[in-house]
Amino acid sequence: QLQVVESGGGLVQPGGSLRLSCTASRFNLNLYTVGWFRQAPGKEQEGVSCISSSDRSSYYADSVKGRFTISRDNAKNTVYLLMDSLNPDDTAIYYCGIGGPDDCSAYVLSDYAYWGRGTQVTVSS
Repeated sequence: QLQVVESGGGLVQPGGSLRLSCTASRFNLNLYTVGWFRQAPGKEQEGVSCISSSDRSSYYADSVKGRFTISRDNAKNTVYLLMDSLNPDDTAIYYCGIGGPDDCSAYVLSDYAYWGRGTQVTVSS
């Protein structure tokens, strides 16, 4: 059964860092565009970052640009989201979506065919 799993969330102080991981069973993530999305309490889900299947392009929401970095480890079939300089506004459940278009900058949820259950990130002192 196809399964997408996010991990790496947790509680961190403002200014701290976390690295989220997205892995998938039964298919090769390297062949797909992967997007990270988040949903904070009482807010709509928003796109955070995505990386195209070709690795030619990666995109970042303005709110995380310069602080977050998306990358792939092909050998581990994993996509990472390194999050630095975290602040309380980054508190949310973070989800990994699989299968978006190469130009994923619009962060359209319906473009993604497969989703994980999310990992909680809490930024608090």
